[in-house]
Amino acid sequence: MEGISDIKITGIDERRPPRIGREPYIDICFRLAHKAPVDWCQDFTSHQSKEGFPAEINVDECLYIQTWVRKPDEIVGRLDMLKKAVAQCNARYIEKIEARQRDRDGDIDALAKEAGPQGQLNRLIAALDFSG
Repeated sequence: MEGISDIKITGIDERRPPRIGREPYIDICFRLAHKAPVDWCQDFTSHQSKEGFPAEINVDECLYIQTWVRKPDEIVGRLDMLKKAVAQCNARYIEKIEARQRDRDGDIDALAKEAGPQGQLNRLIAALDFSG
């Protein structure tokens, strides 16, 4: 199963290879290892919108990072920067998941401390072992 930590740039979109045109820039579409969650893509695009050369991910596909450079010799540097941005987005996403889990655990702990029959039921449910 593919996880968030497995999201990384693995190549160029074969359907849209970079081409030098008349415009003073080169469009590049980098392919991710697998489709990312929509909220991951939104977070990535939001953070990249603050960069000098923005990069974005179409939330309908969630598979390609679209960006541009002015000259071919800028591509390697741009790729390195995007690889770091992907790793940072992965870390932010994982931290958000862990924070939500901690919040849920805190809610369960609060329920378990409740008094009376409901508190007893809550403690029993919280102590259930679902492993194996």
